[in-house]
Parts: sequence; structure tokens; C-alpha cells
Amino acid sequence: MTPEALERGKSWLIEADLRPTRQRLALAAMLVGDGQNRHVTAEGLHDAVLATGDRVSLATVYNTLKAFCDAGLMQEVTVDGSRSYFDTRMDDHPHFHFEDSGRLTDAPAAQLQIRALPEVPEGYEIAKLDVVIRLRRKS
Repeated sequence: MTPEALERGKSWLIEADLRPTRQRLALAAMLVGDGQNRHVTAEGLHDAVLATGDRVSLATVYNTLKAFCDAGLMQEVTVDGSRSYFDTRMDDHPHFHFEDSGRLTDAPAAQLQIRALPEVPEGYEIAKLDVVIRLRRKS
């Protein structure tokens, strides 16, 4: 990892009042080190970190991603109720999920139109609306 990637990761953690431990820093640098947004699975991030020669357990990756979400650094996007992706882009936006590859990408938000939402039960408010558009190749 480059010194710039490590510094960007460290700043990202400090802004959220998270202590930059060795494991957190390695994961943060992988996630935001180049300044690009990421959609990752815990397993994919684990493999990427191991490929750098750094050692971190899969359980630590899961726990760290949850801590990043709790700190407001990332959001979790669940697809089909069984697979979670972690997104470094924090604004509300839709996603494309490619069924053949399992890849998750941002979809163009400007093209999405939601005209109305159902009335929520009394005493509740909408906390978040997730839009995942599942794609498969035409036969």
C-alpha cells in the first residue's frame, strides 16, 4: 500500500473518531486509499488484504466493517437477504446487482423516479430506502 493510501485511510478513521489500529488502517486503506468509492463483500476485502501480505482474520474484517458502518463511514447493502455488500458512498443512491457475477455497482440516481411511498404506521418514519436493481443476461 502506498503512503498516500495509508494516510487517506488514517484520516478517514480519525474523522469518525475511530482509533486507527493496524487492522482498521489496512482495511481503510484498501477501501478509500485511492479516493474511489467501493462496493465490497467481507470475503472480497479479506482476500484483497491477504494479497498485500497483511494478516487479518475474516472475523476481524466482518467486525471492522460493522464498526465502519456504525461510525457512519459506510453503509451495508443487503442483496436477496443473504449477501451483504459494504458501500463507501454514503448518499442515498440506487444499485445494480449483476446476478451472473455477483458484482454491485452504483446505478444512475438521476434516472430513478419514485413517485410515492406507502404511508408508514403511526409513530414511525422512513429511515432509509434501498433500491437494488437485479440484472441478468438476456437469454
